[in-house]
Amino acid sequence: MAGLTFLVIFLLLMVLIATIPQILKRFHIPSVVAMMLVGIVIGPNALDLIRTLNHFLGRGYPTEQIYVVIDAMGLLGLVFLMALAGMEVNLQILSSERRAVKWLSILTFAIPAAAGYAVYTIFDPSDTIGKWVYASLFASHSVGIVFPVLRELKAVRTRFGVAVLASTVITDIASLILLAICIQFKRHEIPGRVTGSISIFDHINAQFLGPWFPIIFVLVIMVYIVLSVWFVPLVARRMFTKLHPNDDARITFFLAGVLVVIFIGELIGVSLIVGAFIAGMAIVRAKAFHDGEHILHKKIEGIGYGFIIPFLFLTIGMKTDLRIVFAAWENIAIVGITLFALIFSKIFSGWLGMRLAGFNNKKGLCAGLMTVPQLTATLAAAAVALQLQMIGPVFFNAIVFLSIGTTLPIPSLVKLFIIKGKIRFDAVEDRLAVAFEPPEEDLM
Repeated sequence: MAGLTFLVIFLLLMVLIATIPQILKRFHIPSVVAMMLVGIVIGPNALDLIRTLNHFLGRGYPTEQIYVVIDAMGLLGLVFLMALAGMEVNLQILSSERRAVKWLSILTFAIPAAAGYAVYTIFDPSDTIGKWVYASLFASHSVGIVFPVLRELKAVRTRFGVAVLASTVITDIASLILLAICIQFKRHEIPGRVTGSISIFDHINAQFLGPWFPIIFVLVIMVYIVLSVWFVPLVARRMFTKLHPNDDARITFFLAGVLVVIFIGELIGVSLIVGAFIAGMAIVRAKAFHDGEHILHKKIEGIGYGFIIPFLFLTIGMKTDLRIVFAAWENIAIVGITLFALIFSKIFSGWLGMRLAGFNNKKGLCAGLMTVPQLTATLAAAAVALQLQMIGPVFFNAIVFLSIGTTLPIPSLVKLFIIKGKIRFDAVEDRLAVAFEPPEEDLM
């Protein structure tokens, strides 16, 4: 009977993953939101439910181990999701849509960051580092939400989709770099506070780099991206050409390659989200990756969307406790102003960027709405900021509420807005100037 509890819980979760999204689709609720709702219903009481099943079924896995396994599945789902998002990006296509990507990236970073800085200033004008941290949290997007929504709308391979997805990634990278800079400056005040980090920059005396740190840090990340995009396709080509297109060992090499790129990124302080995306963007450039009518790509998508990725959104929902928002009345003002400032700044900056890029008002508003959700990167950054005392508990609670309040309704509102506004992404002006085809030769 050993492991019976785990098997029963796993069976229940797989049934929920298979059925709930299909049911809620009838109400125009995306599968991403559906899985998060399932997780929220299970909620922070997940451990109590597991203990109850343990008692009812008899001998099973230790409760905490089951929860750790589910959480690890969610982390692996994040890796798959970001890698698949990166695989949808072609550098030639990005260059063909550079005008839209440029405007959307600049404006959706600068305007929300300014709004976050201003909101924090209202409540704590003397905390300079806190202002910049809040600015970075406002500026970040959620690739994990934007990409699945674009995929369900079948808009990934359109001018609109490329502009939104590429700018989301660029803005996320920029916001994480800003947060990392804030962390390093905070270490001047509280040395040794960063625990569990393998980043070399977290173990270098901040005084050694001095004012040159931001420049050096950005340059190191740029080198990391360039080397990944150049070197990974070379290694992938050599490995994939030795294996038959139907050989399942290709999946093993794919995942190993993605994890290596992520690990190197962690060594220099790059978030897992960014590292996985860069790995996917790099490995898809190997021509051998596309042998056999894209068999490997289809296998990875099947494993990811059919099995691993749903656990990501399930675990996010399970970690959500809505009661934290109402724990103290003093949170209400910060939460309200934070929510209003972020939503307004995101929608306005997205609309303005798309309008400057030549898109109409409806698609501009749609793009702005898509940049509103704040999820994994924002929550992870807020947790680090709280641990380092760069923001207080009240501001952290506001960010938690912000993530929940924007992630759950926005994808559904986007779909409803598209349906009611009769927005289409298959018109002639939405077609990409460059086809989604792998390059003829790998870059050497």
